[in-house]
Amino acid sequence: MKALDAFIKLTRAGESVSARLHGRLSEYELTVSQFGALDALYHLGPLPQGELAKKILRSSGNLTMVVDNLEKRGLVKRERLEADRRSNTVRLTEKGKTLFKRILPGHVQAIVGEMGALTGNEQEQLGRLCRRLGLKKRE
Repeated sequence: MKALDAFIKLTRAGESVSARLHGRLSEYELTVSQFGALDALYHLGPLPQGELAKKILRSSGNLTMVVDNLEKRGLVKRERLEADRRSNTVRLTEKGKTLFKRILPGHVQAIVGEMGALTGNEQEQLGRLCRRLGLKKRE
């Protein structure tokens, strides 16, 4: 079955590339989810904790643990929203910004290296196909 074969190849390729890229994060004592949170906060600015969970495709329960651990290291800070005291906004601290800026160039270079297995046209085609697959609506 073509669909199953393509799915298995997509999944294995994604997991293989991710494992190689994310293994580098352990040098900084970061998990993939922690790096994703730092990335989102760096590029998007402070976010409500629920919105941050959606941005990095994590459950709210998982994100609570991620933010707890980042906060313990002084990389992020939670702030209660005045309008809704049940909600928190999460923001990067200066220490978090500094760490992210130190990690990002090497991470981008590693991504470029991994994607170098494909030509520029193949990378564009892969991007279009992945976007189309990711945006497919349930039937």
